Amino acid sequence: MKSTLVLSTLFSALLASADQRAFVQHDAADTHPEALIKSFVEIPSDKPALKGSSALLEAIRVLGDSMHQITPETAKIWNEMEADFPEEVSKLTFLSEPKPATHRDASEFDFHVSSASLPGHALRVKKPVDLGVDSVKQYSGYLDVEEEDKHFFYWFFESRNDPANDPVILWLNGGPGCSSMTGLFFELGPSSVTKDGKLEYNPNSWNQNASVIFLDQPVNVGYSYSSQSVSSTVAAGKDVYALLTLFFKQFPEYSKLPFHIAGESYAGHYIPVFAAEILSHKDRNFDLTSVMIGNGLTDGLTQYKYYQPMACGQGGAPSVLSEEECAKMESALPRCQNMIENCYNTESVWSCVPASIYCNNAMMGPYQRTGKNVYDIRTTCEDSENLCYPQMGWISKYLNSEEVKKSVGAEVDLFESCNFDINRNFLFNGDWMKPYHYAVPHILEAGVPVLIYAGDKDFICNWLGNQGWTNALDWAGAKDFQSAPTKDWVLGDKTVGTVQNSGNFTFLRVFEAGHMTPFDQPEAAYDMVFKWTHGNFGFSA
Repeated sequence: MKSTLVLSTLFSALLASADQRAFVQHDAADTHPEALIKSFVEIPSDKPALKGSSALLEAIRVLGDSMHQITPETAKIWNEMEADFPEEVSKLTFLSEPKPATHRDASEFDFHVSSASLPGHALRVKKPVDLGVDSVKQYSGYLDVEEEDKHFFYWFFESRNDPANDPVILWLNGGPGCSSMTGLFFELGPSSVTKDGKLEYNPNSWNQNASVIFLDQPVNVGYSYSSQSVSSTVAAGKDVYALLTLFFKQFPEYSKLPFHIAGESYAGHYIPVFAAEILSHKDRNFDLTSVMIGNGLTDGLTQYKYYQPMACGQGGAPSVLSEEECAKMESALPRCQNMIENCYNTESVWSCVPASIYCNNAMMGPYQRTGKNVYDIRTTCEDSENLCYPQMGWISKYLNSEEVKKSVGAEVDLFESCNFDINRNFLFNGDWMKPYHYAVPHILEAGVPVLIYAGDKDFICNWLGNQGWTNALDWAGAKDFQSAPTKDWVLGDKTVGTVQNSGNFTFLRVFEAGHMTPFDQPEAAYDMVFKWTHGNFGFSA
């Protein structure tokens, strides 16, 4: 079973409990088995525990972190992991394989953009041949970071309503390692893909009243590719800023419009960092109006304590676990939180990786072993080969057609909805548990509104955890936000959620939606984005 559209796949294996001694298996197409290199690493005499783990030695060799950061507890966890799962650990890779691609001739693109302020960066822009996705103006192509051989694919759709005045939204899917083409064709874009490969018009597309850029990032995700590897959120942020700078240089008619960043799941990591990167550039040629994070992973220390309540009937859905399993999860929480605190304090790979492995095993593993959909607690996993949703397979087949690739200028040999090598890279570089929520107060205090929304039937980034971290956030307006009343969010004659708002910070609970809110509740999601981008932060009728 491939366990995530949004959050994990390496740890879908590590999630399996030690007493089961079994990983969840992936198809050969999704992994790149290779024996770990048994390279010699001199081990200090005071750290004999390190001698038992070839996986740890390989991580040291590849990641290059300093030996003094490895504690006996860290070594113990790595050794236990390898002892429990020797065959699977031997197949782990710490760096992703290059993604095969064929560079298209320059003549196939309509515009080539560069800037003296961004040496080594260039933007290729193509007007796609009409595929029937939408009748609006579209642009697609690549941001090329030439010196690093990185190529980021994007697809832009102009607003259906008033593109001269409507806002611009950058959409990011999570993973880490999942394509934003999922957002385009499965959630909030102009059309969806049907089982027979046809396109179906979406009347609730977010480009009804906004122009939307769908970006495949980091590299080697979706149609993006590179011979290099990106394995941290901070590194990815610099590339996104470069893309936006060149895009708005080529299309200055959009640069003065309100600009918002939106995304879901691991975008709860991406977006705070990307927003902070944008705000750090005082001479930028565009502004940042707001950010929107849906069912995000943002503050693990707070959010992980809500997995047990969500799985055990306290989040508005019936319990899916036995009382014994719920008690085991509760008893495991203190150690999990202690490990996350160590990660927060050091931000070292050696603290953050074990925190991810232990906490994902203890707090998500029991739920995953039920066979339930991690993105929707109401359902079982319908299609384990396509992240529980058969539509993912339909989309991949469509995006791998030569007609589509030629139209949009895609250069990769094979489109995949999620790249699990990237997922492993981020996890094994410690990115998963790092405290990127620390950037949110700076964003708020810079006057940029922040919306955190969550479908209330999601498990993996559930609404309890998202509500919890927004209330725990330490910022200037914290007391006012914590005391703000929870109000109904009404659409027509129906209450579709609840809202907590103070100033420019808002938490929105979306009723009867799973992890992908625009898929489950398209009308409510459209109402949400329209009201938010037009300044209705309290979501009043």
